[in-house]
Amino acid sequence: MMTTAPLEDLLDRAIAARAGLLDTPHHGALRLFTGFAEGCPQLVIDLYAATAVLHNYADSPAEGLPLAERGLCAVQARLPWVSACVLKTRHAETPEGQRGTLIVGDRPARRIREHGVWYALDLVMNRDASFYLDTRGLRAWLIAHMRGLSLLNTFAYTGSLGVAAMAGGASRVVQLDLSRRFLNLAKDSYTLNGMPIMKADVLSGDFWPLVGRLKRAGERFDCVILDPPMFAATENGVVDLASNYARLINKLRPLVASGGRIVAINNALFLSGAAYMQILESICQDGYVRLAERIDVPEDCTGYAHTRVGSPVSDPVPFNHATKIAVLEVRHK
Repeated sequence: MMTTAPLEDLLDRAIAARAGLLDTPHHGALRLFTGFAEGCPQLVIDLYAATAVLHNYADSPAEGLPLAERGLCAVQARLPWVSACVLKTRHAETPEGQRGTLIVGDRPARRIREHGVWYALDLVMNRDASFYLDTRGLRAWLIAHMRGLSLLNTFAYTGSLGVAAMAGGASRVVQLDLSRRFLNLAKDSYTLNGMPIMKADVLSGDFWPLVGRLKRAGERFDCVILDPPMFAATENGVVDLASNYARLINKLRPLVASGGRIVAINNALFLSGAAYMQILESICQDGYVRLAERIDVPEDCTGYAHTRVGSPVSDPVPFNHATKIAVLEVRHK
């Protein structure tokens, strides 16, 4: 919902609400302005260390550009220590425009620190910024719960969830993603934290055959993370968060040790929280899976009670955001 309030006023309110997240060394990462929820759906502003990332979400990129320019000016005025800015245009005609262009400064940030852990960045590697801010709470959960346990991180992207598990003392972390380039950034994060890189546990390839290979090898993990893209298709299978999510969970159940957990993440914007709960409840009906807990998305990504404007596209309740994170406990016969 677009509000009639000037963008600068919306940004003043948003930045003030996040004052406690702005660390003095400027090593952290946060969503500075979530325009979808805070009154200007054409613009989102993220902060990675001293680099601002502006996302132009306007259907017509040219129409969103003046808002992005005003947003940049407002950030520079309010946070003068910001030294670089990347502009990403969601509906750009070229992949380069979608991945982003450095418009201020000499070089964007290459790392951030969260919960005492360093994560490598490449802010223009992909349409996303290589590090998801909405799973900060999950990274904290992994640090707190993975000591001495093994973890499989499927659809790992740049591996931040697996890195968090390693930081929490996991005995083994297997990262699985189609893109070797993305996984190389996970290795950079390991190096930043002095963690060993086990090449055999960084698996690049299609989800379907790799999961099959792990099953045939008799692998079992204490925790498996399922964080797939909204839609993806290969010759081996289709991922669709709205229509076949239950199949994905059931595909992974044999890889979970009895008493272990699946962290099931569904970020389909148009799938309501109630609809997602129905999917999870259908899986739990056999009595061998139960919903143990939900993990909330941080308020800088949802908007704060006093900064939110209007209603979300789809009601996420009982979750607090379209990124819906559930922890399932799995038993075997």
